[in-house]
Amino acid sequence: MKKGVLFLMAVISGFSARAQKEDIVKKGISLGPLPVVSFDQDKGFQYGALLNLFDFGDGSFYPTPKQQWYMEASAYTKGTQQYFLTYDTKHLIPKVRMSVATTAVFDKAMDFYGLNGYQSIYDPDEKSAFYRLERLALSAKADFVGNLWKNKLFWQAGYYFSRYRYRPVDLEKINKGKNEADQFWGETLYEKYVNWGIIAPEEKEGGTTSALRLGVMYDTRDFEAAPASGIWAEANLTLAPGFLGTTHGFARYMVTFRHYIPVVSEKLTFAYRLNYQGSIGSLPYYIMPVFSNIGKEYDRDGIGGYRTVRGIMRDRVQGLDVAFFNAELRWKMIGFHLWNQNIYLGLNAFLDGATVTRNYDLTIPDYLYPRGGSSEPLLDDYNHFINTTKSDRLHTAAGGGFRIVINRNFIIAVDYAKTLDKQDGKGGLYINTGYLF
Repeated sequence: MKKGVLFLMAVISGFSARAQKEDIVKKGISLGPLPVVSFDQDKGFQYGALLNLFDFGDGSFYPTPKQQWYMEASAYTKGTQQYFLTYDTKHLIPKVRMSVATTAVFDKAMDFYGLNGYQSIYDPDEKSAFYRLERLALSAKADFVGNLWKNKLFWQAGYYFSRYRYRPVDLEKINKGKNEADQFWGETLYEKYVNWGIIAPEEKEGGTTSALRLGVMYDTRDFEAAPASGIWAEANLTLAPGFLGTTHGFARYMVTFRHYIPVVSEKLTFAYRLNYQGSIGSLPYYIMPVFSNIGKEYDRDGIGGYRTVRGIMRDRVQGLDVAFFNAELRWKMIGFHLWNQNIYLGLNAFLDGATVTRNYDLTIPDYLYPRGGSSEPLLDDYNHFINTTKSDRLHTAAGGGFRIVINRNFIIAVDYAKTLDKQDGKGGLYINTGYLF
């Protein structure tokens, strides 16, 4: 650890002599390649690559790109594959920003810890395969944003399509290469939810979503990729009726408020985000893990993980309505020029949290457990994993991170977060791109 700190200090000291106040104006295409490497106990080693492409045109757009692409292709040694492609431009359609994205993820070991947060009891003694299911997720979207007032208030509109297919996890692949003591051959939590009737038979294998999205946005950020001041607030509505081709129709809304407060000009920023995502009526269970975005980002898995609440296990906080927050102090340590690139190094400290505010119905249907009937084995199993007598409370995690920012747009992010309750896991290390918000 000490050697790592000394090495970092030496690197910073060595670059200090090259530190420059003014940016080098970038022109044309700027590349941001990064290898994707990680490890998951059940999915194996992750390998692949991502690439950010930024087009600065003749330089008059810098530091804002004229257009940008994001591409990622990666896989895990036990079979999971994922592919992402996004494109964002403000100049293809006059006075309208267009963002398109398409994703394909075949996840052989997706996390499923139950619904309603702490109403679903996490048992750390269970083998991790117990909390897994298999999912194929295909999605595509096209979003458009236009000015309403002084380039601060904007309208938003878009179309979203997705296809989700859920199945019990393939235990033969999950157990491959494990010692017999570490193998799991029982019924997973997902299968228990199906057998208990909590997940409806017609929804258990997923479905298709065809949706329209409408919203408004207020944006006064000084710079989009790494803001130091301003407000970024959004309110949007997703409508997915059956006549558009949606398997199980629903309506959902999201309100997000982000604020960037300069503490020390150009050096230290306090940033926070408040998010509320709710539904009008009920939701098919397979939509609850989806965190919706209008804009250049593609839709992601729900609460827990790098893009929402760091440290909390992925999809740990699921319900009909959920709220979460992030509070972060960002320090820009030093900026310099290297290989004709504008680079700065940064540190951050943060506190993240989330909670379910409206619960999904976790009661066992009467046809499985008739009132006055006897089904003690079923109830004993149910009560071991579900407790509906209590409400969810705040799930929290705290941590810190390191940033390498190249040409003010390509950001390599390393964060570590520690949970404050063992029911949310032990924490996590994340190597990704961009600021969280």
